[in-house]
Amino acid sequence: MAVGILINLLLLVVAYLAGAASAAAEVSSWLDGVPSEIASKLDSGSNAAARFATDYGGVTRAAYPAAVFQPSTADDIAALLRFAYCAEPPFPVAARGNGHSVRGQALAPGGVALDMAALGGGRNRINVSSEGAYVDAGGEQLWIDVLEAALRHGLSPRSWTDYLYLTVGGTLSNAGISGQVFRHGPQISNVYELDVVTGKGEMITCSSESNRDLFYGVLGGLGQLGVITRARIGLRPAPARVRWLRLFYTDLGNLTRDQEFLISLPDPTGFDYVEGQVLLSHQRVDGSTFYSNQAVDSINRLKGESNTIYFLEGAVYYDSPSMADQKIEDLMKQLNFVPGLVFSNDVTYLEFLNRVHNEIEKLSSSTVLLHPWLNLFLPKSRIRDFQVGVFGGILQNVNHTAGPILLYPLNKHRWNDIMTATVPDEEVFYTVGFLWTAATVEDWGTFDALNNEILGFCDQNGIEVKQYLPHYTSKLDWARHFGLVKWEKFVQLKRRYDPKALLSPGQQIFTTQVNNKEGRECMHAKL
Repeated sequence: MAVGILINLLLLVVAYLAGAASAAAEVSSWLDGVPSEIASKLDSGSNAAARFATDYGGVTRAAYPAAVFQPSTADDIAALLRFAYCAEPPFPVAARGNGHSVRGQALAPGGVALDMAALGGGRNRINVSSEGAYVDAGGEQLWIDVLEAALRHGLSPRSWTDYLYLTVGGTLSNAGISGQVFRHGPQISNVYELDVVTGKGEMITCSSESNRDLFYGVLGGLGQLGVITRARIGLRPAPARVRWLRLFYTDLGNLTRDQEFLISLPDPTGFDYVEGQVLLSHQRVDGSTFYSNQAVDSINRLKGESNTIYFLEGAVYYDSPSMADQKIEDLMKQLNFVPGLVFSNDVTYLEFLNRVHNEIEKLSSSTVLLHPWLNLFLPKSRIRDFQVGVFGGILQNVNHTAGPILLYPLNKHRWNDIMTATVPDEEVFYTVGFLWTAATVEDWGTFDALNNEILGFCDQNGIEVKQYLPHYTSKLDWARHFGLVKWEKFVQLKRRYDPKALLSPGQQIFTTQVNNKEGRECMHAKL
């Protein structure tokens, strides 16, 4: 296997270097005709292009983009896409926020990488409404900046991702999930309005009441229908502090029963956040800022007595400490964790929501890590089969893994099925996140093979998982992912809003035009 992985690495490097030369050659095919207002914002230098030829996954290496576009306004993005749409041949454009795709989804080989960080000229484009009902945020804005702006008004969005250094447009193009989803739905369920630039260069404001097909199509639409340049996001009063808990289990059945019980409770009787993790036999707890040294010793003793253990992670938001204490005390009596193995921290609301970034900062090193992640939505009815085959089977044969394995339930009724985002057809389903980290390409290959084995197990046993942050390479696989009805609707929306398949080609969903007839927009431009 090692030899094969090294050969593949060499092929990737060769392709990567060839891509730079190829992209440079392609520039002349359409760059000469670029209008001056677009050309002034294009950088076709190899240094700029190199940064946009890979992503957070760290291994996907596409050909360089022919150029990087740095827009100041949404009008700039519209002008670029109108030009791309009418160019002969048309060229692909991929919006890139903070570059956290892991399979090349935001790459634009031979086309134009849209540097969303340049939007607004570096100025903060976040405005909280006067009555505090919503915040308008640019698609390029990071969620940490949205949070801090809202907190200055004593407010907060309802739903989050675990890591806040992601862009608004990026997470809304997928779904945006974390431990609040069971109560408030994913981030896409908390959006009131969007400004979108389509693949034809149209600038459209959409909502559940206006241009609703585009609104619901773009939310979770994997960047296929348009570039999100503004989102209007609902707000609620922000709590002052958070009681953050971890409860340990040796039995997966007890963990999932407790998790499902907690997500069934109405607000405000239960936890405000529910997640969980799996700790395999070879994984130990160490170096975390959450636990005391004594807690680490207790947890690792339990690890020594059990093959695989689990923990439920919960949080109670509060302003009154006494009310939080009473709620937690009442809930603890109804849960089935290992007695004595519950640990808690008391932190500010900001510290809790920014916990992943804070942990990364404290544990940061100079090593460049690769991230061969696999994220799945798993039907509740198959959690036991998955446990036996994956946690107790495939992963027990692995000598080492690095990175957390997330496991927590979500409520389907908190998702809007009209949106493009796709989940299993059961009321309760689980997020399973294999957030592997690899220090070498060889390790990356090992984890990638492990991911394929897990997917193969699900396929062979009829476990109908849905990939979150999906990666497929054939149209048939994409159609299976969405299901026939949603797929046909998605194709119709693509035909309407990006018929030449210019947007986000790295997703590999639409690799050819879905409408071969030149649009009237270009006809008009040529007359």
